[in-house]
Amino acid sequence: MPVAWSDIAGWREDDHLQAYKAFRTSCRPISAQRQAPADPKALGISLRDPCRAARALDISDDAKAKGFFEAHFLPLRISRLGEGEGFVTGYYEPVIDGSRTQTDVYTVPVYRRPSNLFVRGFKQSAGSLPNKGEVFRKIGRRKLVPYYDRAAIEDGAIAGRGLEICWLKNQTDLLFTQIQGSARVRLEDGSTLRINYDAHNGYPYTPVGRILIDRGIIPKDQMSMQKIREWMEENPDGANELRRQNRSYVFFREVQLSDKDEAVGAQGVPLTPGRSIAVDKALHVYGTPFFIEGELPIESERSKTPFRRLMVAQDTGSAIVGPARADIYLGAGAEAGRVSGRFRHTVRFVILVPKSLDPVARGHKMPLPDPRPSEKIAKLFPQVDPLKEQQKDRKNGTKPPEASAAAGAKDTVKIPEGAKNAAPAATPPAAAVGQTSTTQAAAAKAVPLPEARPNVTPSREMRRHRHYRRYRYGGP
Repeated sequence: MPVAWSDIAGWREDDHLQAYKAFRTSCRPISAQRQAPADPKALGISLRDPCRAARALDISDDAKAKGFFEAHFLPLRISRLGEGEGFVTGYYEPVIDGSRTQTDVYTVPVYRRPSNLFVRGFKQSAGSLPNKGEVFRKIGRRKLVPYYDRAAIEDGAIAGRGLEICWLKNQTDLLFTQIQGSARVRLEDGSTLRINYDAHNGYPYTPVGRILIDRGIIPKDQMSMQKIREWMEENPDGANELRRQNRSYVFFREVQLSDKDEAVGAQGVPLTPGRSIAVDKALHVYGTPFFIEGELPIESERSKTPFRRLMVAQDTGSAIVGPARADIYLGAGAEAGRVSGRFRHTVRFVILVPKSLDPVARGHKMPLPDPRPSEKIAKLFPQVDPLKEQQKDRKNGTKPPEASAAAGAKDTVKIPEGAKNAAPAATPPAAAVGQTSTTQAAAAKAVPLPEARPNVTPSREMRRHRHYRRYRYGGP
């Protein structure tokens, strides 16, 4: 639904310059695209115009950044069908301890993508594979079977194949790294190893927090990633069982990023803390700006801090599904993890659509439907719903008109005398008999039978006769 800029709560007060910088970052791959989408009306190609304008401008003033968005975009309020609000969660980049080699302390491997993992429709060498799609394990040249699930991999299904990138202290660290999609691993020599999502094993993601809520272990209003971690540390046996309820498993790749660089999202650009969001890639296009307004527990678990901010879609996730659904990136480290773990809140979404896709202007070009018939014509041809008429007849205890007509026809139609010698009618199959209504049966009895054809064996001359075929198939 179109809205005015003045009707968006917090639009004037936001730091538009920060959003503008994040948008320009997304414009790099958009401007570099050589081939346009198959549909020239798609949102992806329409972002080229504002991206060209942004790349040509060197804006360093907040007012000018605000003017840029207002000049090139139109705001539309979006939500799920029948709902007025959307939903947000948060994510971050964990900073965890690890080792390049297996030791007594570091025993949990972080695996890279196996060579026998196959995602239908994608080449193995084509960078990171999508987090949605059919995934198989190749056996030989042609046979494909489902890939190993989390339990099988944790039990060593792919161990000893040289797939280990590094080693972590426990499975909980690995689980949270897989949920977030990236991590900074602090090695024993003081250096940092950066890992990013590369592929998955094909099973749908099952939120372990949801399982704890359903089991009544953690109340819904107290759920957070910190609560999950605390429970797992206090219940190691239960943690193993809970973790394996999520059969999904993520494989990583090592990326060459320094400690100063932010994690790279699915669009292939560095994320901006507090300005980058993950969205449903099936519905939205990377680089699209969204304004999110609501109240989030940023200061503490119980706080309601106003959150009114322009964000840019630069990432995705398997749990991010729907038009008004986003995962807010909050940066790296423990504090970002604590804050993001508290986000499970309803908010309002406004999507910024390029002016080339103005829905009002495009609506003027849409063909109009056929005109409605005049009142006089409508009376001559009344529209009757047969189902409603039948329900009305049953309610009043009357027979449908066609049944009455068929019943009356049985008494008025005379059957010719020749019909006594007629061949018996073919008996319908049992299934057809069971499906025949009373009305159909009555109508069938009222139809006169044809006279019996004389039982004549054609002579040799008749068979040779040029009219034989007409005689054989019902001719004179």
